[in-house]
Amino acid sequence: MWQPVTQRGSLTERIVEQVEQLILDQSLRPGDRLPSEREMAALLGVSRPSMREAVRILQAGGRLTVRHGQGVFVTTPRSERDLRARLAKEEITFNELYAMREVLEVPAAGWAAEKASDDQLASLRDILGRMDALLATGEPDMERLAHLDIDFHMGIAAAAGNRFLQQSSHVLYDILRSGMQTTLAIPGRTEIARADHERIWSGLAGRDPAATRRAVRAHIRGAHAAALRRVEERQPGAQEDT
Repeated sequence: MWQPVTQRGSLTERIVEQVEQLILDQSLRPGDRLPSEREMAALLGVSRPSMREAVRILQAGGRLTVRHGQGVFVTTPRSERDLRARLAKEEITFNELYAMREVLEVPAAGWAAEKASDDQLASLRDILGRMDALLATGEPDMERLAHLDIDFHMGIAAAAGNRFLQQSSHVLYDILRSGMQTTLAIPGRTEIARADHERIWSGLAGRDPAATRRAVRAHIRGAHAAALRRVEERQPGAQEDT
C-alpha cells in the first residue's frame, strides 16, 4: 500500500499526507504498527531524517504514537475521539443517525461521481463482487456482509475527496455497525440492498452526480425504514413473524 513519495513540494509534507490518507482509507487502523524507520524510508523512497520529521508531525497531530522499544503505532485521531466522547453522552436515535447519513452521504455521492479515480471505482466494483460471492453461498456471514457494506460506503466517502467527511463517516458507521447486521438479516433485505448498491455503482461509473445522489438517498431511506420496522417488531407485545 506504500507508494514512493514524489518530489513535488516538501517531502515531509508528502509523507504526512500519505500516512493520513492510509489512516482515513482504513488501510492503517488504530493499533497498527508501522514498519521500522529504515523500512519506511526505503518503501517511500525518502531519507530517514525526512521520515523521522514526518513521524514527529503525525505524533503531534495525534495520528501516531511512539512507544519506545516497541515502534510507531496508529492512534485514533484526537478529533474523532472527541466526537465519540460527545456522542457517548447523548442518546442517539435511529432517526438522527439516518438523517445524518443523508447529510453526509448524499452530497458525498455526487462528489465521488465527479472525482473518483479509476482505481477507486475498481475497488468499489471489487467490493460488490465480494458481496455477491457471499450472497451466493445461500447463508452469508452477516458480520462479514455488513463489513463489506460499510467498506462500499466508506469507499464512496474516500472518493469524494473530503477528509473531514471521511472521518465523520467512520464514527457514524461504527455506531451503525451492529444494527446493520440485524437489518441485513431481515428476509429480502440483502437483495434490496444489493440492487440499491448496483444503482449507486451505475451512477458512479457513469459519472452522473445527480443519479448517484438519488440512488444513495433512496438506499438510505429504505435502510432507515427497514431498521425502524425491525425495532417495532422487537418491542414488547409485538407479534412475532411466522
